Amino acid sequence: MDPVPALREPLKKVLGPATAKVMAEHLGLHTVGDLLHHYPRRYEERGQLTHLADLPMDEHVTVVAQVADARLHSFASSKAPRGKGQRLEVTITDGSGRLQLVFFGNGVHKPHKELLPGTRAMFAGKVSVFNRRLQLAHPAYELLRGDAEGEETVESWAGALIPLYPATAKLESWKLAKAIQTVLPSAQEAVDPLPGPLREGRGLVSLPEALLKIHRPHTKADIEDARARLKWDEAFVLQVALARRRHAETQLPAVPRRPSPDGLLTAFDDRLPFTLTEGQQRVSREIFDDLATDHPMHRLLQGEVGSGKTLVALRAMLAVVDSGGQAVMLAPTEVLAQQHHRSVVEMMGELAEGGMLGGAEHATKVVLLTGSMGAAARRHALLDLATGEAGIVIGTHALIEDKVQFHDLGLVVVDEQHRFGVEQRDALRGKGKRPPHLLVMTATPIPRTVAMTVFGDLETSVLDQLPAGRSPIASHVVPAADKPHFLARAWERVREEVSNGHQAYVVCPRIGDEDDDPKKGAKPSGRPPEDDAEKRPPLAVLDVAEGLAKGPLQGLEVEVLHGRMPPDDKDAVMRRFAAGETDVLVATTVIEVGVNVPNATAMVIMDADRFGVSQLHQLRGRVGRGSAPGLCLLVSEMPEASAARQRLNAVASTRDGFELSRIDLEQRREGDVLGQAQSGARTSLRVLAVIEDEEIIAEARREAAAVVAADPELTGLPGLRTALEALLDEEREQYLEKG
Repeated sequence: MDPVPALREPLKKVLGPATAKVMAEHLGLHTVGDLLHHYPRRYEERGQLTHLADLPMDEHVTVVAQVADARLHSFASSKAPRGKGQRLEVTITDGSGRLQLVFFGNGVHKPHKELLPGTRAMFAGKVSVFNRRLQLAHPAYELLRGDAEGEETVESWAGALIPLYPATAKLESWKLAKAIQTVLPSAQEAVDPLPGPLREGRGLVSLPEALLKIHRPHTKADIEDARARLKWDEAFVLQVALARRRHAETQLPAVPRRPSPDGLLTAFDDRLPFTLTEGQQRVSREIFDDLATDHPMHRLLQGEVGSGKTLVALRAMLAVVDSGGQAVMLAPTEVLAQQHHRSVVEMMGELAEGGMLGGAEHATKVVLLTGSMGAAARRHALLDLATGEAGIVIGTHALIEDKVQFHDLGLVVVDEQHRFGVEQRDALRGKGKRPPHLLVMTATPIPRTVAMTVFGDLETSVLDQLPAGRSPIASHVVPAADKPHFLARAWERVREEVSNGHQAYVVCPRIGDEDDDPKKGAKPSGRPPEDDAEKRPPLAVLDVAEGLAKGPLQGLEVEVLHGRMPPDDKDAVMRRFAAGETDVLVATTVIEVGVNVPNATAMVIMDADRFGVSQLHQLRGRVGRGSAPGLCLLVSEMPEASAARQRLNAVASTRDGFELSRIDLEQRREGDVLGQAQSGARTSLRVLAVIEDEEIIAEARREAAAVVAADPELTGLPGLRTALEALLDEEREQYLEKG
């Protein structure tokens, strides 16, 4: 028998098909349990008025306020039957700020009778501006009366606190509140996922009590009790899912890979013109210890921009080749795969010329494999993989295709932007004698809690030390709207860098060809949603390059690079830039990671406010990679006081990627951080905040590891198994496994 039939009940049976349809379509709520876990965003205290001054533009809001004034205006109108149209203007107040409500036509009669001065109500609508004043046009509203009828609708179940729910234009907060009131008795049947000793040891209330208190609090202490408990549910169940994954991986067999004492790795280290940093040595030891075990390594290597992650990964790959295996590096784009291939071949020199005339004694072959290679080159590469001739293979996810076979796959390195999912892992496992070891690299520094939450199935190594000889990068915000002469000066600085024998990047948010949609280009990944109100389309690579070549950078060698170019063209452009034949490269974010041209010292990022903090930090890391100091100019037309400019100021003020990642996370919605699947209403973290709840996540991880070690199948914890099944529905499974 189903252990929670009441919570699995479809909403259409409880609330009716019309309401259930709206809840499913607009909020992703399908069952009684989904609705019970749709928690209030905040609470209004009866007798305390809201702050109206900080309402966000163009967002749907719910406010509790008092009517200060209501006036009915008549005006001539061709649509009005007697030549008189009507408009009701209502001013509501919170004592310090005011907001105007406006109703037109036939919609004025009911509010004209009900919204009298002194009346308190909840109002919901989209915030807009008219005549420089904030307003809600035709808002929905619910009166907060003190009479028997009002007690029935709100007071009876809200106590002194009115819950305000994440709502939509189709479903106001108070309608959600009434629907939750209908299903609230079912909360008593919620099966508790937390083990009894854990709950009691931490003084947490039961799950039914937490659900009642979050939706129907009588005091602020009720809300705190409920949130403390529900945060633990979210953190613990997610960490158990990840702990079970870690445990399952340790049960798999793998071939231990140990480098030869005088093999390829030693020969490579002897060639290095510098000494590894302490951090690189420490992380390498962690990786080599994992590679030497008889179960697959699953490690995340994250680090500061320019900290030398690729070198650490290459040394791990060489250790595996030393032991007779093959190593693969997967890159997210062809540009990055080609760049990695070039870098690895350059770093290895004759050690990358295995089987070739002039190759060194311990040399191996380094092969590039991408989806767009010609048939002959592809056949040749595939043969090198199958025979084992190629010890190191670099490519895109084309490497996972059925046709690709390896002689003895020992290590997979996944570079940047990918959670390497179970499907891909299984596909590559079939290509090795036993499951390969796995190293996931991310160039975007992420706070420890995000690593525990998103990459919780991986052990983590951190490189937070920059190699000696890396030059400082000066970063400045260029306020193009306030001070246009600053932008002119920026182009002068680019010319100065070029005249000193250096090169520069100019980065734009979109490409700009005919089929490019400005709206699509307006929001590169990571950009917070609150800044989307710009009127002009984002600047484009093709337009900017043409303008620069004919204008401020006339006479310099200017080229473009973007993701829609044919792979051979992209590679040719990068080769010319790396060789110093191009002065200025105008590009999209295809240069964000992995591109290494030490002679490039300047970067100008156009419409910098359209990029996220971490993305700007990544882009900036492309300069200052040689002996000359770097310069990064963040061009923006946003006003000084805007959140976008504050973000840019933060980037300009610090080079610490881990600090910037915290700022980025605090300014973004949780769903952005935890993957696309998490942004849906059913799967997003509801009460857990990954930065402020760092301690809870760390403790939940420890508790989860202990529970799974003692009972991997969770046979003695049926409530936890049920919660896991709900967590690992198809959509969340995708988040956990593919990111």
